[in-house]
Amino acid sequence: QVQLVESGGGLVQPGGSLRLSCAASGSIFSISTMAWYRQAPGKQRELVATTTSIGSTSYAGSAKGRFTISRDNAKNTVYLQMNSLKPEDTAVYYCYAEVRPYRDQNRWYEYWGQGTQVTVSS
Repeated sequence: QVQLVESGGGLVQPGGSLRLSCAASGSIFSISTMAWYRQAPGKQRELVATTTSIGSTSYAGSAKGRFTISRDNAKNTVYLQMNSLKPEDTAVYYCYAEVRPYRDQNRWYEYWGQGTQVTVSS
């Protein structure tokens, strides 16, 4: 089994910063894309940022210039550094990974974390 566990959410004032972490664990052969999504109350889940196994990154327009995604392949961990936070960034943030487990190395599986709440408010 593969698990994704997020941490680092919380309450922050507008203009502040937070760093989210997501560690993948279990019987992992390899990980391809890792990403962060978010879902605000009453809205659909949306992509925030992605990173590939070779370090390529992409961002949603709302995240460009403020958020930075990075990963540590040795630790199977992805990070999201969020700066200049705004109230509209308030959401539950979910980690996502495409994984090949040892039990089935020829197929990619999608995994999600349980989510971590980020609240931006004064």
